[in-house]
Amino acid sequence: MPKNSKVVKRELDDDVIESVKDLLSNEDSSDDAFKKSELIVDDQEEKDVDVEEGSDVEDERPAWNSKLQYILAQVGFSVGLGNVWRFPYLCQKNGGGAYLVPYLILLLIIGIPLFFLELAVGQRIRRGSIGVWNYISPKLGGIGFASCIVCFFVALYYNVIIGWSLFYFSQSFQHPLPWDQCPLVKNSSHTFVEPECEKSSATTYYWYREALNISSSLSESGGLNWKMTICLLAAWVMVCLAMIKGIQSSGKIMYFSSLFPYVVLLCFLIRGLLLNGSVDGIRHMFTPKLEIMLEPKVWREAATQVFFALGLGFGGVIAFSSYNKRDNNCHFDAVLVSFINFFTSVLATLVVFAVLGFKANIINEKCVIQNSEKILKLLKMGNLSQDMIPHHINFSSITAEDYNLVYDIIQKVKEEEFDSLGLKSCQIEDELNKAVQGTGLAFIAFTEAMTHFPASPFWSVMFFLMLVNLGLGSMFGTIEGIITPIVDTFKVRKEILTVICCLVAFFIGLIFVQRSGNYFVTMFDDYSATLPLLIVVILENIAVIRIYGIDKFMEDLKDMLGFSPSQYYYYMWKYVSPFVLLCLLVASVVQMGLSPPGYNAWIEDTATEEFHSYPTWGMIVCISLMVLAILPVPIVFMVRRCNLIDDSSGSLASVSYKRGRIIKEPVNLEGDSTSLIHGKSPSEVPSPNFGKNIYRKQTGSPTLDTAPNGRYGIGYLMADMPDMPESDL
Repeated sequence: MPKNSKVVKRELDDDVIESVKDLLSNEDSSDDAFKKSELIVDDQEEKDVDVEEGSDVEDERPAWNSKLQYILAQVGFSVGLGNVWRFPYLCQKNGGGAYLVPYLILLLIIGIPLFFLELAVGQRIRRGSIGVWNYISPKLGGIGFASCIVCFFVALYYNVIIGWSLFYFSQSFQHPLPWDQCPLVKNSSHTFVEPECEKSSATTYYWYREALNISSSLSESGGLNWKMTICLLAAWVMVCLAMIKGIQSSGKIMYFSSLFPYVVLLCFLIRGLLLNGSVDGIRHMFTPKLEIMLEPKVWREAATQVFFALGLGFGGVIAFSSYNKRDNNCHFDAVLVSFINFFTSVLATLVVFAVLGFKANIINEKCVIQNSEKILKLLKMGNLSQDMIPHHINFSSITAEDYNLVYDIIQKVKEEEFDSLGLKSCQIEDELNKAVQGTGLAFIAFTEAMTHFPASPFWSVMFFLMLVNLGLGSMFGTIEGIITPIVDTFKVRKEILTVICCLVAFFIGLIFVQRSGNYFVTMFDDYSATLPLLIVVILENIAVIRIYGIDKFMEDLKDMLGFSPSQYYYYMWKYVSPFVLLCLLVASVVQMGLSPPGYNAWIEDTATEEFHSYPTWGMIVCISLMVLAILPVPIVFMVRRCNLIDDSSGSLASVSYKRGRIIKEPVNLEGDSTSLIHGKSPSEVPSPNFGKNIYRKQTGSPTLDTAPNGRYGIGYLMADMPDMPESDL
């Protein structure tokens, strides 16, 4: 697939016997082994495979058992925790229903086109991210390594979140739930409520003190939290067992891990709609605030959410797609998975705000009761006159509407001294406007709402099991984005590599299960992926559209799909998507520069969060995360540019047949960088699968079902032929 490669084609008028004569006519007279060999023609059923499509022998590469399994894998990877706790927050923060407009526009401009691009290159070349970009241009091979590093960074802390979910899941099998009430502290004289819990709430206290046992700063490690260490170990064991056989093992688990969250979301939606106040939450959610939609910040956050929701740049999309047949309709897959992702986000938003509306209604009722009691005290003390209270108001069973009526009257009559009365408005919208995201939504707000559900342990078990499955689906794609490229490039055993990768990640991940571990999760989440992934995807776009060539890529898609993709993609890839990505990169850099680098620390004495700036060593870690993630790109470029690697070991070309056509891969013995696989050694050269397998077997040697240039045989150097147009991928 390299742009500068030359692949010579010659159409044969006769049958395959002539190609055999060509091979014999180019026989090296000094090759005694060749002379003693016998020619074997394997008349297998023709397979429409080109050599330059960059795969191992096709029969050797694992494949999806079904199209459904593949779609579920892509959906499981793209639909993750962010759909549940990030999208609803952004929707609420950025104009409610109006936020869906910029999100959909950006999904069509950058989401679907770039997702389609990654699916197409993975399916066509049938390699992981390292092999794909090294195949297009070895100078850009660092893109694949950068994707692997980002995947590793994300996997380190993402599995910690799965560990947290496992902890809450294990604690949900009891009634009442352990975060339902504040704990009581006993001393020699009396019993009292835990002060830290009394100042905050039961769910907040349980999260920070019982679950995380959090320290007061990043610098105060506090030692390992043994409960979370066990949960992290369990999470990595689950991932390792699921991934140890690659898609052969993880693919079967996808049926449960990808579908179960939808069952839970639908159950929660139905249950939520039956709760008092749920309609208020949904109405608040989708009431459009059109004026907010015009703010640049809204479009930047929508673009970022689209970008990360589809898993662009991680390499997981390419890895999963590489196990497809080449004639699979990846365009349909791209559109289908993108819109499934979008509608999942909308479904999760409905569920979240139905439940939060119910929670807000309960809090509002408590507010009304407490303030009604204050009004009664003020009436008894003579601070308020009974005449200002409407006659139909009954404070013993007052409604929110009646309370707000009384509140407005008192505010007008006692305008000057109203603040001193200490009354609150008790508006349900005020509670719903408190934007909550991330762990605050999942482990505090949502858990608090579930304590008010009938049969709350059941719903808690379902919710956290859903979070575990959402996390695992994304983890499978993330780990596949690490394992597949390394296996394809270095030919290591997948089982051994998977175990080593999970062990190393677990031991490094111990920094996230210290008492200060939550602060490290925040650091990695903010700095390890955002900018590096944007740069990776921009380079991916440039590699395919500029270096390989947009026209050539469109022709490849036509050959692969059986029809010409819409010209819409041509203009998106060539002009619009690169421009939008560059704008997003600049906006992200500016936003990062304007936002002070820091984290919210939990202060035990006040039971509140307090913003802390990162210490000097913390800033060094943040910068190092970004630099390490993108460093392979310039390193590989300079190594290839300066020819620091000896790539002249390849001596023979590979030959493939396709419907009576000879396809030759010339390999320059002098190490010319214009060879088909730029500077690749034979071990790196893709092994084609033949329509007619023609190879030589050494006398007395066992028959090996592989191509001449595969890992067992040798290639044939074809005679020079007139230059023909460059081949497809």
